[in-house]
Amino acid sequence: MPTSAPILNCVQKLVLYETRARYFLVGSNQAETKYRVLKIDRTEPKDLVIIDDKHVYNQQEVRELLGRLDLGNRTKIGQKGSSGLSRSVSAFGIVGFVRFLEGYYIVLITKRRKMADIGGHSIYKIEDTNMIYIPNDSVRVAHPDEARYGRIFQNVDLSSNFYFSYSYDLSHSLQYNLTVLKMPSEMLKTEEVSTQSRQDSFDIFEDEGLPTQVVYGISNEPYAKYVWNAQLLEKIKDNVHPDWLLYVIHGFCGQSKLLIYGRPVHVTLIARRSSKFAGTRFLKRGANCEGDVANEVETEQIIHDASVMSFTAGSYSSYVQVRGSVPLYWSQDISTMMPKPPIRLDQADPYAHVAALHFDQMLQRFGSPIIILNLVKKREKRKHENILSEELYPAVTYLNQFLPPEHHIDYIAWDMARYTKSKLCNVLDRLSLIAENVVKRTGFFVNRPDFYCNTARPDERWGDLGGYSTASGRMQTGVLRTNCVDCLDRTNTAQFMVGKCALAYQLYTLGMIDKPRLQFDTDCVRLFEELYEDHGDTLSLQYGGSQLVHRVKTYRKIAPWTQHSKDIMQTLSRYYSNAFSDADRQDAINLFLQVFQPSESKPHLWELPTDFYLHHKNTMVLPLERRSYTYWWTGGILSYLPLPYDEVPCEENKKKLTVRRLNKYDESIDTYTEFFRPYELSCFDDTFCLAMTNSAREFMPKTVGIDPSPFTVRKPEETGKSVLGNKSNKEETILQRKTAASAPPPPSEEAISSSSDDDSGTDKEEEGAPSQRSTPVKLTEVGDSARMQEDFIHQPMREAYGLNLLEFPSEDDLLIYKRFVHLGQNQHKVERSSQQKTDSRYFENVISLNHISYFPNDSIYETQEPKVDRKSREIFESHVQAGRGLVQSLCKDDILMYREYIRNRCM
Repeated sequence: MPTSAPILNCVQKLVLYETRARYFLVGSNQAETKYRVLKIDRTEPKDLVIIDDKHVYNQQEVRELLGRLDLGNRTKIGQKGSSGLSRSVSAFGIVGFVRFLEGYYIVLITKRRKMADIGGHSIYKIEDTNMIYIPNDSVRVAHPDEARYGRIFQNVDLSSNFYFSYSYDLSHSLQYNLTVLKMPSEMLKTEEVSTQSRQDSFDIFEDEGLPTQVVYGISNEPYAKYVWNAQLLEKIKDNVHPDWLLYVIHGFCGQSKLLIYGRPVHVTLIARRSSKFAGTRFLKRGANCEGDVANEVETEQIIHDASVMSFTAGSYSSYVQVRGSVPLYWSQDISTMMPKPPIRLDQADPYAHVAALHFDQMLQRFGSPIIILNLVKKREKRKHENILSEELYPAVTYLNQFLPPEHHIDYIAWDMARYTKSKLCNVLDRLSLIAENVVKRTGFFVNRPDFYCNTARPDERWGDLGGYSTASGRMQTGVLRTNCVDCLDRTNTAQFMVGKCALAYQLYTLGMIDKPRLQFDTDCVRLFEELYEDHGDTLSLQYGGSQLVHRVKTYRKIAPWTQHSKDIMQTLSRYYSNAFSDADRQDAINLFLQVFQPSESKPHLWELPTDFYLHHKNTMVLPLERRSYTYWWTGGILSYLPLPYDEVPCEENKKKLTVRRLNKYDESIDTYTEFFRPYELSCFDDTFCLAMTNSAREFMPKTVGIDPSPFTVRKPEETGKSVLGNKSNKEETILQRKTAASAPPPPSEEAISSSSDDDSGTDKEEEGAPSQRSTPVKLTEVGDSARMQEDFIHQPMREAYGLNLLEFPSEDDLLIYKRFVHLGQNQHKVERSSQQKTDSRYFENVISLNHISYFPNDSIYETQEPKVDRKSREIFESHVQAGRGLVQSLCKDDILMYREYIRNRCM
């Protein structure tokens, strides 16, 4: 049992009950064994009055409490016609509380959907929310502009790419979360532990001298930059139990299953969008006065062996990279209605003050080296993008002269657009070289030491791998920061190439491949590319208003001709969004993040000519102290580099942790029960792991005789993804299971499109060519049935059998087959008659095989009898004895288990 474990949020199911004077919010854990109650006053017209009942109820106590509330709130004693307590809504979490010009609203999560699973910790996506006005109608003071603010607030679609978890901190990286769990127990003991009452700590076995197995439950503060509802929870954060606080991130989360000869490996991609200086494309550019940049997104790819769930026993690896606007004071004037408004520098910054603040944040969170990959254009007929490069490079040069040489900020400038237009240059080859250099310098995180085979037979690229090595694994130090002008199309392709290179190293260190190298057109890279394209489309819609215009296939120059028309439509969609809807979206974001808080004493949100002063605090209040122009980093950072300051065990970071001493059987750290839920009746077909994108089911070809390895290069038309077509989720699941078999599926009465995102433009050209996969047959007219049957009969032998039967096998194959037949003939039991015993010539050609198996009907010589250890025999024997009525004395573990049962259930 580990000495520390993450604390699970015990409020996962909510029910809101309503009376005329109060709302009662009853929250319970997933098993519904522990309950908490929150009382919200409805008689205050503009103030939020919340009382947190500190008592933890069981199910019976909650029923009695609700019964008393129902009886006490009826208008007449004994009246049964109208209930005094009515059930209002069921929910899964609190987004927060918000007020405009009247009273407060509560925003509740009413629908959720599981999107990923990391070490037994589920990650959910918000599917629907409910916004409820708290004050009673009798005390409500109406305001004419309240409804308009409500509509603006709800323009932020919470059902679109907002994520949360009850037990995993999504605002931090996997490296941070696991580093906190591995802190020495001596440091955890120094933390203040919440005291328990005598009743809670009473132990009926305390006189027997049995030791209590203590586990330190750890919870940490979220990273405020990536939390989007922090201001909505600010009002209640200090007044309620932490279990009521549910922090939400915005961005992207996707997970797919990579099957390596049946071994499941989960590939997870999490993108965290910054809530600081957040907004839309042309309205948020550059950086604000605090060093927060526009369109800042932290992308983390997590690879873990799904056959072992535990954080302590499992194998986990992660790699983090960042995108963000150029950290300068710059903007674009959209009043001219041009597709590419001119870039202008708003303020002179000779001492790179804003860049220093930005890179100071990155040094604290990621360590060194910070590597900048600048993809903007260098040569232009009219200066446009190059203006940013001419300002960024001197700023980095200025800041580097004060840093130690080993921690300098690296600057890589590469005109990706110019290389794309050249017919002689391969963009992705160049990106591969940059990615290899970057990953070697920063390293990656893995929570287990290197395999012995990696040490005994090291790869030539493995020796000079960077990062920080420990006895228990590796840590990533530093990060790659990629930017173009919009940080959308070019940036996503560059990040994909870096992620692909890191993925090869991650799979290599987990023992999945023999060399840290992955090639295009393999099932593994296809799966990873689809994840990154979904990731890029989602981030592009959030910031730019449309999906990606240029994708990985565009830069590989294998995109179909129909892709050009799609690119034109995406460009038009992006232009329309930027010109007509971005201003309303920006107002909604400002209101949701509480950057603007409505008040009757100041202008309304829609009356403001600009939101510049809302995001630049120094325009309203002069700073009390000025930062140094030379020592531009936060004190204490350099002494810990290259490690990130946020992850070192110093006193300041220990203050961010909450540590509780718990018993190892406590429900608040029981990840097993939280994940498997043995108290629920579940259907295997509805499990998340089965519905997850699967490399073998959706990317591997469906023909017989194909190498099942996900690292084998396939032909472009061999992907199994295109079999699915456009179907509903249920039909798609059924079709996926049918096409997973090697035999062709039965004909379908409905036309199923065989085009996909990968090869939709070449389907018409390849209709007459023999398919490399089993595609469902479309039923057509009666006159066409004979021709279709004829085409089906004359399909090539290689497609049906995996090899051409007309070709004579080679001599090596014949020799192997003869040996196999000879072995099979002598494999069965030889009847030894008296005549055969005397004839020695009969045994000359018989191969002597020694039986290992003791089973009489077994013909496999490599099977051994299963061995049962002594402990298992003792358990079985005690079970049999108990069935006969002979009960043995309890052992030490039995007493411990019974003691925990008595404490949890009866006290």
